[in-house]
Amino acid sequence: MRFLRQSLVGIFLASLMLALLLVAAQLITGAVQEVMTRDTTPPPPRERVFAVTVQKAEVTTATPYLEAFGQVQSRRRLELRAALGGRVISLAENFEEGGEVRAGEVLVQLDPADALAALERARSDLLDAQFEQRDAERALLLAQDELRAAQAQSDLRERALQRQKDLLERGVGATASVEEAELAAASARQTVLSRRIALAQAESRVDQATTLLTRAQIALDSAERDVDDMTIRAGFDGTLSGVSLVEGGLVTANEKLAELVDPQALEVAFRVSTAQYVRLLDERGALITAPVTVSLEVTGADLVATGRISRDSGSAGEGQTGRLIFARLDQATGFKPGDFVTVSVQEQPLENVVRLPASALDAQGTVLVLAGEDRLEVLPVELVRRQRDAVLLRGAGLAGREVVVARTPLLGAGVRVRPVRIEDGAAAAPDMVELSDERRARLVAQVEASERMPQEVKTRVLNQLAASKVPASLVQRLETRTGG
Repeated sequence: MRFLRQSLVGIFLASLMLALLLVAAQLITGAVQEVMTRDTTPPPPRERVFAVTVQKAEVTTATPYLEAFGQVQSRRRLELRAALGGRVISLAENFEEGGEVRAGEVLVQLDPADALAALERARSDLLDAQFEQRDAERALLLAQDELRAAQAQSDLRERALQRQKDLLERGVGATASVEEAELAAASARQTVLSRRIALAQAESRVDQATTLLTRAQIALDSAERDVDDMTIRAGFDGTLSGVSLVEGGLVTANEKLAELVDPQALEVAFRVSTAQYVRLLDERGALITAPVTVSLEVTGADLVATGRISRDSGSAGEGQTGRLIFARLDQATGFKPGDFVTVSVQEQPLENVVRLPASALDAQGTVLVLAGEDRLEVLPVELVRRQRDAVLLRGAGLAGREVVVARTPLLGAGVRVRPVRIEDGAAAAPDMVELSDERRARLVAQVEASERMPQEVKTRVLNQLAASKVPASLVQRLETRTGG
């Protein structure tokens, strides 16, 4: 039985091995046939299609602007200087850095003792000059009277001489009498001459007295001015800066005490390149009064003021390039002289230009436009002006074409793309975000607690925060200030 069982097991194992060999041979044969019958021709390559954002080129009239950095300054500035030296005996209560004063307000009072003494001396000298003038006028009147009396006496002597001559001719007179009359007449004429000399001296004395009186009056006026100069007053309504004076201190003549500036009469001075300056000239070569916008970034918002160009500098300046331009500001609430601001100037309008994102233009001055079968085509254009993230272009055949707004190294002429079209002005719309109640409350509290922000700007920012959607730039500026 054991032999039979072992024989059957051996037969079964041999049959199983034979079956496996047959299956293996069949698999090898099928694989060899499949390899021999396989098609070795490579498959055709598939064209790669890129998705690009395109914008339609619309021809329009655009008003470009140029940006520069400038400094706010006051158009009315007054240096407070001491005309005379002396000791400070009184200062105004608001004579301090940033103090606001009114026109005519007494700011500094110097010790006027010496000036008052000089004024009294000048008045005394004036009285002496007036007395001398009156005395000279009286002497002139007396000299005139003496001259008339001497002239009358001389006339009498002449008539007496003539009478003696007539008697001598008739034979009833004496020669000695005639000679005596001639001597008397000559003496009378000599007296008249002396009186004329005295009259001339009296007139000269009157002239000298008038000159002395004029000099005394000039000295009195100068002394009065010196007394007035001991009191320094505000020339106009303004704010004090650069105050370097204390009560009881000694000041010298022409020493600068402070500077008075008018915070309402503000202007901004900014420098542009020569090429930018030429764009601000009209057909006659005169500087246009272009509108300007001045902005200063503060906590939570930007201080913004408007104005117009008023003038430019007479020279380029030593060691400087370009041109220095001045623009008067209308309502510059929150601005102070010395602020470093950003100035945006509107240039003259440009016609027949296309506004596109700056990323659409390459360094060779070309753009990619859609052609037939959604393939790209290179189109040369003329760069008219750059405006931050946008460019103003002109080019033949550009109007109405769809332009790729963001170029990459993978894009070129003939490449097939899948265009994604955007609506006009969609890229310029500001990003708006929705705020949670906690985040909104935190930002509102930050704005209300700000002391540097003017009330008008604070009201505008609070109104923006109260809306359902808030500009993302505003939220970013507020959170940047607090490290959020």
